[in-house]
Amino acid sequence: MIELPPWANVLVLVIVANSAPWMASRWLSRRWSAPVDGGSVLADGTRVLGDHKTWRGITAAMLACGLVALLLGYSLLLGAAFGLLALLADAASSFVKRRLRLNPGTEVPGLDQLPEALVPALVLSKHLHIGLAEVVAISVTFLVLNLAVVRLRLRRD
Repeated sequence: MIELPPWANVLVLVIVANSAPWMASRWLSRRWSAPVDGGSVLADGTRVLGDHKTWRGITAAMLACGLVALLLGYSLLLGAAFGLLALLADAASSFVKRRLRLNPGTEVPGLDQLPEALVPALVLSKHLHIGLAEVVAISVTFLVLNLAVVRLRLRRD
């Protein structure tokens, strides 16, 4: 078991939830990449979520967060729930972006980071032993870290 303060544990889980779908897509390429929305299109003519939100990504986040949670001293179930909530919040962000008719993969600072950090941390805060101030601090920290990584990645591309 790894000994970190509760806020650091949660930040690790947010990073794992965010990274696991991306890593799974790199390792598995197009295998098991069925979109969550099944290709459904709404009346506005846009996809519900798009091809980037996959069952593989949700599964990867749940499994990775579950395993990391065990290393951090939490239960597998708590970790899996964290991963699921993070990816559901991420899907909600994608839903909003599709309604705004933004292209898949378009980065929207804040919308692409805050929900997937805030939702699981807030919903599971009692089990994670963190308060509201820590939830906000973790979410802002993740926002800054994620934006920095995106800028580095775009610079390399």
